Amino acid sequence: MSKGRKRKARVPGLVILVVLLLIAFEFLGLLAVTKLLPVHLLFAGGLVLLTGVLIIGLLTGDARKKALFAIGSLLAVLMLIVLVVGNLYILKTYNTLTRISGVSTKTSQIGIYVRADDPAQVIEDTRGYIFGTLSDLDKENTEGAVKQINETLGSSIEVKAQAGVMELVDSLMNKECGVIILNHAYLPVLEEMEGYENISEEIREIELLAVDTVIEDKKDSTSDVPKKEDPDNIIRLYISGIDTRGSAIINTRSDVNIIATINTDTRQVLLVSTPRDYFVPLSISNGVPDKLTHAGIYGVDVSMDTLGMLYDIPLDKYFRVNFAGFIKIIDALGGIDVNSDYDFSTGGYTFTKGSNHVDGSAALAFARERYAFAEGDRQRGKNQMEVIRAVMKKALSPELLSSYTSVLSAVEGCFETNFSYDKIAELVRDQLADGGSWNIVSYSVDGTGDSRKPYSMSAYAYVMIPDQTTVDRAKELMKQVEDGEVINLGQ
Repeated sequence: MSKGRKRKARVPGLVILVVLLLIAFEFLGLLAVTKLLPVHLLFAGGLVLLTGVLIIGLLTGDARKKALFAIGSLLAVLMLIVLVVGNLYILKTYNTLTRISGVSTKTSQIGIYVRADDPAQVIEDTRGYIFGTLSDLDKENTEGAVKQINETLGSSIEVKAQAGVMELVDSLMNKECGVIILNHAYLPVLEEMEGYENISEEIREIELLAVDTVIEDKKDSTSDVPKKEDPDNIIRLYISGIDTRGSAIINTRSDVNIIATINTDTRQVLLVSTPRDYFVPLSISNGVPDKLTHAGIYGVDVSMDTLGMLYDIPLDKYFRVNFAGFIKIIDALGGIDVNSDYDFSTGGYTFTKGSNHVDGSAALAFARERYAFAEGDRQRGKNQMEVIRAVMKKALSPELLSSYTSVLSAVEGCFETNFSYDKIAELVRDQLADGGSWNIVSYSVDGTGDSRKPYSMSAYAYVMIPDQTTVDRAKELMKQVEDGEVINLGQ
């Protein structure tokens, strides 16, 4: 009888031990699959976890020893909760990073517009209409939209091409055509032109088509740059803030254009800001200059290629966030601390010279304002880099742990990158293994205001003519970071 009772007394502890071992091994296996932990931390964590399971097994090994069994059972429940919650955290991290990384396509929203007083409500109502299109600008997206319309109507539409955006809209208003196909991102460009300020009230959108195209995977952003492999410790990254409030990541004007040059050995980050109105040839414009911000209309790859041409560097990796995501991420971080060079007010917010703690909406106002400064867009570029610096500082601090799941939720849908998951996991492992702070410095290129006719517009507009001296200085700083030199710009 005593042996039978002894065996029965061991059964509860054995069940607890088996359950904990299964969940612990599943937890460690999931950690290994994500590749987010350095091997030594994974091994150390596994050792601690299995030691804890063993101790619980010893405490619950004999149910007759009620005090020890109660303590072991309580520890088992606590460990079970930790493992279950840990599994949820890891799965959410893995799924989020998987969804936002490795993006290989770009999406343009192509609008189908009629005059505001036209009776057509949907594409099917435009049967027999002449469709106005752009002849050369945004040709790939226009062709994609025409293909979709032909499939919807079941026949080929009649098109009449125009050379420019203004000419296309004029052809609609003058009734040379009944409907036009126009990239939605051109509307804010039109509204900046004299005589077209109210165009959104004069035309009506009856459909918004999504046209997806593949972003070519290439090592270099321009054929002028010799093909070469970057060292493993050098990361060159384009950071783009796109001009949209919706949740979608689409091709549209890029208001934030920052190149981050990162040396993971020296733990140094150089942020170089290029003003949105910089008047430079786009990679697709055959040498015709345009505002840099307009490059985003044609895709993030065109923005990267254009900046690659400007700075003579290969640039093919990007992080892109829209303004809605910008607000959500900063709020999830619990706000950030930004340093302002001036006292100023904008959008209902007041900033003082020096440090300011801001939430997402205030940070967006801080980053977008330019009219309050004598230096205009130059100061806005500086403020944008200050926000990026503050976000990076907060994200690399232990404070991130307290808002981890909120940050992950904020990132989804508002943020994307063509970095592979494996590369992101490698960076996380390196940070966890080495820890420590980063030296983050910033520099802005400059220029002179002028009025010119950009590639994407049919009229003169304000542009900034590049100051080549500042462009050359930016190139020098990038090279210094790549060579491992520690730079200090007095910021």
